[in-house]
Amino acid sequence: MKSHVYVLYGEESYLIQENKNKIIEKTLHKDDREFNISQYDLEETPIEEVVTDAETFPFLGEKKVVIAYNPVFLKGKPDKLSFEHDVDALLEYIQNPADYTVLIVVAPYEKLDERKKVFKQLKKQGEIIPCQPVKEWDIDQWIKTLADELHIVVPQDIYELFSREIGTNLMALRSEMEKLALNVGEGGVVTKELAEQLLSHSAEASGLKLVDAVMERDLGRAIQLYKDLEKLNEEPIALTALLASQFRIISQAKVLKQKGYGQNQMRNYIKAHPYVIKMALKRERYFTQKELNHIMEQLAQTDHTLKQGKIDKPLAFELLLYKLIQVKQQA
Repeated sequence: MKSHVYVLYGEESYLIQENKNKIIEKTLHKDDREFNISQYDLEETPIEEVVTDAETFPFLGEKKVVIAYNPVFLKGKPDKLSFEHDVDALLEYIQNPADYTVLIVVAPYEKLDERKKVFKQLKKQGEIIPCQPVKEWDIDQWIKTLADELHIVVPQDIYELFSREIGTNLMALRSEMEKLALNVGEGGVVTKELAEQLLSHSAEASGLKLVDAVMERDLGRAIQLYKDLEKLNEEPIALTALLASQFRIISQAKVLKQKGYGQNQMRNYIKAHPYVIKMALKRERYFTQKELNHIMEQLAQTDHTLKQGKIDKPLAFELLLYKLIQVKQQA
């Protein structure tokens, strides 16, 4: 083993899981894993108990793995717990870890406080492995990598469909790819039709499709999308808010673009997934600012009407779609 102490930190659960599994596979024989892996939640268990376990000889076999989740003491502002961690006990252990134990500390946080003595010691004596969310521009490579692992073929021309429906969540991407692999079998090719049918649809993706139907003045498609969402128990009030959110981003993107901002700069002002901003920039050119203002007014009016409960909600939402398309047709 390269190290006896690892820290896996970041918010990408798939990478945490993958790295954790790799460390376990390198440390323990398959037959030893049932008895020689122990796990603790540091929001419930003091770190000194974890250290005691790490110092205890394995029950069976020659090696053991101890996993400690949620080390709040590594955060800049630690959460308040009903007890205090004896971080000094961990510091002592890190300097002289048991050679029969691999300690894995899992910190599912965006950042760790690198100024802290315990972090510096972990970095010096152990190995810090970042598990941060994947950047939008890396997702195509991950689609290819996962397809290769699962022995299926995903044509490049449907990569954008995966990005749109799943975003950059690798755990969700892996799950969806496994679902497709089960359908096409080893060596099978994933078609666009199958992907559209099987991929779990995110709310943001559905919002973008409704925006497209309005943009294309296709009332029939807009109503059909709404009916599909209705079957998934999506409420008209929530869908109105979703549309308002998408059109607000499109409007913001249009204004910022006119001021000379690039897509990366816009992220500082528009709190949305980078893919949503990218799509907003593609769509803003189809609307004038006047049209966008009118659309936002219609959305606000419908939201008010729905919340008052004076009209049948599905009917009110269908009327909204009709009005939004009329805004484009009158242009």
